[in-house]
Amino acid sequence: MAQDTLNTFLDAIVVSPSPYTALDRQYVANRIYALVGDGTPQDAASPDPIDLVAALVATAIAHGKINDTPSEREILDAQLMDLMTPLPSALNRGFWDRYQISPSTATDWFYQLSRANNYIKTRNIARNVVFDADTAAGQLEITINLSKPEKDPKAIAAARNQPKTGYPLDQLCMTNEGYLGRLGYPARSNHRIVRVMLGGETWGFQYSPYAYFTEHAIFLSQEHRPMKVDQHAFTNLLEIVRQFPTYFVGSNADLPIVGGSMLSHDHYQGGKHTFPMMKAPLDREFDVDVPGVTAGVVQWPMTDLRLRGQHPEDLVNAAVKIMDHWVDYSDDSVDVRAYTDGTRHHTITPIAYRDGQDFVLDLVLRDNQTSAQYPDGIFHPHQDVQHIKKENIGLIEVMGRAILPARLKTEMAEVTKYLLDQPNQMAEMHRAWADQLKQAHQITAENVTGIVHQAMGDVFARVLADAGVFKRDQTGQAALDRFLRDLI
Repeated sequence: MAQDTLNTFLDAIVVSPSPYTALDRQYVANRIYALVGDGTPQDAASPDPIDLVAALVATAIAHGKINDTPSEREILDAQLMDLMTPLPSALNRGFWDRYQISPSTATDWFYQLSRANNYIKTRNIARNVVFDADTAAGQLEITINLSKPEKDPKAIAAARNQPKTGYPLDQLCMTNEGYLGRLGYPARSNHRIVRVMLGGETWGFQYSPYAYFTEHAIFLSQEHRPMKVDQHAFTNLLEIVRQFPTYFVGSNADLPIVGGSMLSHDHYQGGKHTFPMMKAPLDREFDVDVPGVTAGVVQWPMTDLRLRGQHPEDLVNAAVKIMDHWVDYSDDSVDVRAYTDGTRHHTITPIAYRDGQDFVLDLVLRDNQTSAQYPDGIFHPHQDVQHIKKENIGLIEVMGRAILPARLKTEMAEVTKYLLDQPNQMAEMHRAWADQLKQAHQITAENVTGIVHQAMGDVFARVLADAGVFKRDQTGQAALDRFLRDLI
């Protein structure tokens, strides 16, 4: 049966979009032996290529070809999966040939290929905790991110002693395509990038290996340059949803605290998901004074201005008008300040998508000031909610999907024990919150999970409110109306 591991994997390679045919079978077998060692491979749990490769990786460890470390296992896994993956030129040709049928035909093919060759870590992603919570902000999506592997302390220590190569410059550079990987840097042998043209430049389109939502895509600049939210970015976002009308696409803000974790490389994120913010209705309309564009304030904890029209260039003009106004706008009565000591604080998190024939551009106003009272950020999760969420509020969370740290799975299990008066090791930082839950509810073994989930959702709603620059109270909305009146 063990020999079936190799033969079944060879069958999968031959029928995959890889460059190999039945005539190449012996050649590919010898390439696999070179990677895992000669002799009979170990049994696989199933004929799924992911299980076949896992058995071959175990064989390589048993044969002494690699050490049993997360980094070396990941590198070999990607090398083996690369045998099932078309060359970049063939992949791009296959993608754009299918695009002639429809954009969805092309993206469906690329997405399924990226899952089949385990570039998208489907089994890791399945471990994530995901649930919805009905809150004062509406129904929010809560996730505890368990998909990214824990960093191996030994690998971290070993990586410190390796010479710094500076190659690839970061994990979003196109030079990652086919990169072997190393200690402390992910394996990318099975990674492929579709080339797209945006604004006369070559950009890359790939999927995220640890997807946070359906068809989580990344669009990245071929040139290594910092992120910048400006007219060029608005134009690119709308061009992407013109080319891929079933996807949304957005950009993280381009300033620290309110931006994402990769400000050094210009990129956007998109995919086939409708986020809570995209479903939120308008609270009221306002006049942006650009023909062909309707504008409104979205009923959302953060300050979201929604533009709608049938011509992308009109939306770009309106977005630039709002951006230029916001960058220099201050209102001390609500702690909104464009500059302090010459440092700029204002930017925008933009999101583009289609609604029928209309193009929609959501502009979420951001301010990255800090203060003595709020050293992490005035418009950042405040200290009393940081036991749940203390990281930056990036693009995905702006739209209503919480990406919470893995620590919360075990920490919430201990909170649950505390709420049930069972022996526990609950972290002290959760005590005040847990005591409030005890006082507010009659907690039983049957309802405790729902109570904890609801409370986490309520905290995330508060997090979004903290990040909102014009609060949803009377004072904040009056200040927003002043900002909007000054637009014209």
